[in-house]
Amino acid sequence: MHKITIKTLLKLKREAEHFACLTAYDASFARAQEEAGVEVILVGDSLGMVVKGQETTLSVSMEDMIYHTRNISRVCKKAMIMADLPFAANVSVEQTYLNSARLIAEGGAQIVKIEGGALMLDTVRFLSERGIAVCSHLGLLPQSINKLGGYRIQGRNKKEAKQLLADARAMEEAGSDILLLECVPAELAAKITESVSIPVIGIGAGPECDGQVLVCYDMLGLHHGSPASFVKDFLAETHSIQQAFRDYVHQVKTGEFPTPEHIFE
Repeated sequence: MHKITIKTLLKLKREAEHFACLTAYDASFARAQEEAGVEVILVGDSLGMVVKGQETTLSVSMEDMIYHTRNISRVCKKAMIMADLPFAANVSVEQTYLNSARLIAEGGAQIVKIEGGALMLDTVRFLSERGIAVCSHLGLLPQSINKLGGYRIQGRNKKEAKQLLADARAMEEAGSDILLLECVPAELAAKITESVSIPVIGIGAGPECDGQVLVCYDMLGLHHGSPASFVKDFLAETHSIQQAFRDYVHQVKTGEFPTPEHIFE
């Protein structure tokens, strides 16, 4: 069993093979996802909402992220472990480096996900030069929800689209190893994916991204209120969590998910 690395994902991108990513917050779900073939497990700060019951991700602390990441890295032997840097953990370059190092050294993460575009370029470059793998999160940024004024699609007008494309290219140049696009029109996401040589993971960003990610509770139908339009309930078709994970992986790899009903134009 070979551990999935950045090189693995780069090879998949070159060969035009999609890969699957899901969030997990505990050992049992992480183990089941790995057994189903999920290549990347994201320990997301979405735990603030789906585990802690908060309205946003903003209450999640470094201690929360390290605790949940450690529980997952303890049992996963193959899947790549990606961990979110939580709100206010990246105020300065030095603070971001120290907190990222904690996620790796104490939590066992292989790659750290950081929200933000051009403002984070120097930080990404600093981390990359010191051997820390980075996933740059662009598009809808949940940690900036109070500034954005709500969860809305990003990149629909020409100015926003131009900036997102420029940020993606700049992040690759600065040393980002992966990009994650959230709630971006499918056509723009496809253009960004084609424009960079690093893997691109999408959530609500159309089928042309190299990989897809969903919050595991969402794709199991375990959500309060109406689900986001890009979410599919995989458990409804099988009534088995393990099979739901396997079906998700299969449909991502074959291009059956996402369908037009799960994308933004």
